[in-house]
Amino acid sequence: MQFSWQLRSRLRMFAIALLLGAAVGIFVLYPANEFVYYQEYQPPGNSTAAEFTVSQMHRSIRGQTPKKTTFYAVVGMILSIGGAGLYSSMQRRSERIEQLSAALQSDLHTLIAQGESANLEFKSSFRWDLRENKVNRALEGVILKTLAGYMNGSGGTLLIGVADDGAIVGLQNDYKTLKKPDRDGFEQALMTAIATKIGADACRSVQMVVHSMDNKEVCRVMVASASRPMYVKEGEAPRLYVRTGVSTRELNVQEAINYTSDRWPK
Repeated sequence: MQFSWQLRSRLRMFAIALLLGAAVGIFVLYPANEFVYYQEYQPPGNSTAAEFTVSQMHRSIRGQTPKKTTFYAVVGMILSIGGAGLYSSMQRRSERIEQLSAALQSDLHTLIAQGESANLEFKSSFRWDLRENKVNRALEGVILKTLAGYMNGSGGTLLIGVADDGAIVGLQNDYKTLKKPDRDGFEQALMTAIATKIGADACRSVQMVVHSMDNKEVCRVMVASASRPMYVKEGEAPRLYVRTGVSTRELNVQEAINYTSDRWPK
């Protein structure tokens, strides 16, 4: 029934688009062309451009120029159908995104209930120190190490705005530290940090979705395995991190050499 209703709705939309397109073609494109034609070629007679255009429209309405009228009606219909098709495609995409977002939203409660694991970690905030009640940029480094660890392994999920015990903390405190204090500003800040400290290509391994839970917002960062070693820049020395159980560990030089040669053989 729902599919049938959606089909009828779309057919009705396209029918309306055809009618509107024909009207636009005849009453907008046709006179516009005649006006431009008069300005370009200055046909004989004492009439002005406006008078010439009106006279041509009268001829069209009386059926004296059927081919030209039909041509512009068809052109208008084609343009209108194209616009309707684009709108319908965008609408279907929006509906699909809403469905996926709803599915992820319902799945998030189950995910949090599972607790932290090798492929799932909780962080209360991105840069706001809840204990000190101030910005602490060292917290950003902890986030980036976790993300790099996932990239250097088999991937994983990081939830920002969730305490270690699964309590929903939210992102509001982080938002206050941003120039654009909302989810878009948060996503931009996190992506900028990833590009700066790990590498611009590392952003391709990251997908973010912000969910509303208990009137608070939580950022789900889904990380894919990377095709190269992802080092975190700390001062002059890039460092390699990997996931070990439920934690992220830095590898020493020899460990890093052995790990990268095994993980990404040439």
